[in-house]
Amino acid sequence: QAQLVESGGGLVQSGESLRLSCAASGSLFRIVAMGWYRQAPGKQRELVAYVTASGTTVYADSVKGRFTISRDNAKKTVYLQMNSLKPEVTAVYYCKRVDGDNWGQGTTVTVSS
Repeated sequence: QAQLVESGGGLVQSGESLRLSCAASGSLFRIVAMGWYRQAPGKQRELVAYVTASGTTVYADSVKGRFTISRDNAKKTVYLQMNSLKPEVTAVYYCKRVDGDNWGQGTTVTVSS
């Protein structure tokens, strides 16, 4: 089973930016859709964005225009660039193959006002 290692989270102030990275193992990376998900305290895990194998991107309405998902197949890495951060995006962020059930350990994003 492919391993997923998220990184790049941290504590930032409102309005700042972060870029999350998810390094994946396995030979199928380039042909699968990859997604970023998040789980805020007391809430269910939700999809933030995903990128298909061909590069098509889809975003949750709440992050459109502020977050950008991308992938580097050579590095087997998917990224989430997050700009103009607001306290309400505070959560643990996870990446996952869209059609899989293997989760990484997540990376925590905390935005202070």
